[in-house]
Amino acid sequence: MLSINGLDIRFGEKHLFKNISAQIYEGNRIGLVGVNGAGKSTLMKIMSGLTVTDDGVVNRAKNWTVAYLPQESNELLSGKTLYEEAQTAFAALIALQQEAGELHERLAALAAGSPEFAAALARQGELQHILDASGIYTMTARIEKVLLGLGFRAADMTRPVSEFSGGWLMRLKLAKMLLAAPTLLLLDEPTNHLDLESLTWLEGFLRDYPGATAIISHDRAFLDEMTSQTWELSLGKLTVYKGNYSFYVADKAERQAIEKGAYDNQQAKIRQTMRFVERFRSKATKARQAQSRLKQLEKMEIIELEEDERQIHFRFPPSPPSGRDVLMVQDLAKNYGGHEVFADASLTLQRGDKVAVVGVNGAGKSTLVKIVAGLVVADGGMVRFGAGVKLSYFGQHQAQELSPLLTVLRTMALAGEDLTVTGIRSLLGAFLFRGEEVEKKVAVLSGGEKSRLALAKMIATPANLMLLDEPTNHLDMSSQEILRQAMASYDGTIIVVSHNRYFLDGFVNKVLEVKDGEITLYDGNVEEYLRKIEEITTQQAVRPMTNKAETAGDNLSGKDRRDQKKLEAERRQERSRLAAPWQRQVQEAEEAIESLESEKIELEAIMADPALYADNRAWTETSKKYDDCKRRLERWDGRWEEAQEKLEEINRRFAE
Repeated sequence: MLSINGLDIRFGEKHLFKNISAQIYEGNRIGLVGVNGAGKSTLMKIMSGLTVTDDGVVNRAKNWTVAYLPQESNELLSGKTLYEEAQTAFAALIALQQEAGELHERLAALAAGSPEFAAALARQGELQHILDASGIYTMTARIEKVLLGLGFRAADMTRPVSEFSGGWLMRLKLAKMLLAAPTLLLLDEPTNHLDLESLTWLEGFLRDYPGATAIISHDRAFLDEMTSQTWELSLGKLTVYKGNYSFYVADKAERQAIEKGAYDNQQAKIRQTMRFVERFRSKATKARQAQSRLKQLEKMEIIELEEDERQIHFRFPPSPPSGRDVLMVQDLAKNYGGHEVFADASLTLQRGDKVAVVGVNGAGKSTLVKIVAGLVVADGGMVRFGAGVKLSYFGQHQAQELSPLLTVLRTMALAGEDLTVTGIRSLLGAFLFRGEEVEKKVAVLSGGEKSRLALAKMIATPANLMLLDEPTNHLDMSSQEILRQAMASYDGTIIVVSHNRYFLDGFVNKVLEVKDGEITLYDGNVEEYLRKIEEITTQQAVRPMTNKAETAGDNLSGKDRRDQKKLEAERRQERSRLAAPWQRQVQEAEEAIESLESEKIELEAIMADPALYADNRAWTETSKKYDDCKRRLERWDGRWEEAQEKLEEINRRFAE
């Protein structure tokens, strides 16, 4: 067990921790939550022993070991290879193994009946017992399992650690902790450097982990999967909730309602007491009572209410009108230093599509988005935009392009042409710039603050196609939720690179997988995509047995083979017969939709002219035409969807 007893830390007038106490038991799964600056990382460092406190504040059982993974690390690793560095997680066991080997040689040289022989034999037995229970004999398999699970390749095992980037070094640090298997794992934003595939693997590993875990994460889906208890740090206090993050959100809302009632009652009592004091303190007969009530107020423990960040709301302004087809990518090719990123990649997105781009790190997700944004030149193929498309892009370099001389508010005012001052302040509040913070110069902002401002600026720029690369990296849960809701109601097209599943599943309707030089578009959100991939993996596992059965067909006689080909031809003809009318309907609907889309854009341009509203008759006729156009467009959209569903149903039936 690890216990925290009366932890109290104050910085000037601000209480970081107010006499907090808590315990962690074997097997606990804890999520540590709170707004930025609440002290989550500080508490983890205290529990790990990296930050020293007074004696007796943090205690742990003698057999407990603790490992802490920070958000970022500048720790210099040795010149070892990847495998050798991972192997250092077993350094203590390897030392015991070497000692056992030395004892074996020593025993051969000692007299069998001597005291030295007996002592050495006893020590050898003790070591053998420890080694047998440790699993060191499966060390190589365990190292490879963890490294490959976290995204390293087999070819990386012999590469020097010095060749890996900071993100991969953090994965290596996590791998060493998982291999060392401490009693308590303290993980501070462990998903920051992981792609979706590695994140899914980590969830499976931690689900079976025998020790206790405490996790800080802005990935709500990860917390919901990995935790069964939530610790909230707020206003210096630690509150324990007996459930995962979703349970905590619901339970906290109930607690806040009760707390608000107690706060209102206390404030009413304070006002009543102060009225009595003001009225009677100058009267001799009541002065004593007035002083008594004043002293009662001074002894009263004042109830503080948390700032409810969910009061901030933000909605995107309507996106500029565009054609039905927004983005067409055809035969895209890109190479870096002889490495093929894409080859013949093609894609079409339509207005209103909201697409999550997923794939392992290095697959080319960011490269694809940068090519679409015009920041990287493709080696082949074409990127074409539809009529009226206005693009905006968010990437890490945007933070460096902000003018250091402007204030936060002025930066936003120049970007958000269609936003009111209230709208700008709401947007800035959603990205954690509140009160006087909006008057800060960009030059004094931290790296995270600049990234948040760059994201807010990009969102405020009128566009109907938004490209975002890891937009939630510097956002807390509250800001993520505000952005997620705004994106769900946004009427434009979104392409977003992110591994934050809860954030994505709130608004995406398609998933674009970048893998092995190819891009594949799946309908549905990330959860549905992961289910489809699992089904495909299962099918591939049983396919070798199916192939064996199919090869038996190679032994058919000539007549049987002709009969089989005839049957296949009849099936193709039957499929074509059933599909033909629906294919005609699809083509007819697409032609009608394209014509109506053009008509709608023309009418919107006419209605945007203020002069139209001076002529009441002209405005009425145009408005009627516009409503009629929208109704016809909706009907043809419905017909297209129905025909498309019928075609897919026919294809599925004949595929089976």
